[in-house]
Amino acid sequence: MPTYFAVRRVRGPAWIATAPMRDQALWAEHAAFMNTLAAEGFVLLGGPLGTGEEVLLVIDAASEDIIRARLAADPWTDTRLLVIKSVQPWTVLLEGRAGPQDPHK
Repeated sequence: MPTYFAVRRVRGPAWIATAPMRDQALWAEHAAFMNTLAAEGFVLLGGPLGTGEEVLLVIDAASEDIIRARLAADPWTDTRLLVIKSVQPWTVLLEGRAGPQDPHK
């Protein structure tokens, strides 16, 4: 059974409530940073929940300390656009098939 971490981040005090996510300061830098974490396999899944006030990340890491250290390098962390609400270990008990399946398998 794989164990990952579910990380919830929320909008911080620097977030401009009237501006969409992509219009927030340092959007391009934040997006590039997160894409790198995903390409490395550190972030497995991520994105806004519901109306977007909260973000859920599924992370493959050895510890909460590693997660906090890696996310500290996000431009949106230093500027307080996003803050960590919680980091919880998540043991996956169910795993279905995701995405389109190759009919030839």
